[in-house]
Amino acid sequence: MESTTEVKPKAKRVSKKAASSAAPVEHKLRIRVCAYEHKILDLSVKQIMDTAARFDAVVVGPVPLPTEIKRWTVNRSTFVHKDAREQFEMRIHKRLIDIQNPSPKVIEALTNLNLPSGVTIDVKMV
Repeated sequence: MESTTEVKPKAKRVSKKAASSAAPVEHKLRIRVCAYEHKILDLSVKQIMDTAARFDAVVVGPVPLPTEIKRWTVNRSTFVHKDAREQFEMRIHKRLIDIQNPSPKVIEALTNLNLPSGVTIDVKMV
């Protein structure tokens, strides 16, 4: 009796670098918008979303981030009356917007936006 055993070739292992280079590179424009007043913030976010939609960009968000609250307690008087105090707080509202694979036209339109004062924008390419 003859025994025939087939030898199967080993499967090639693909390294992570080779697998990732074959996939299309996906860029994200991550926009973080901060303001003290939530109404102005929402108007600014709407303006950014409308601008991105005008150029047919894929937009994710706006994602509301936790409101940062800074609090201070101060004596009302300068020297005595320790029990009399005032408390102040400052709220910073934040939103996050992602734009998938932005075209140069979208980036140019977003840089030329005229937003109200008091709104801060951080833009990163991820």
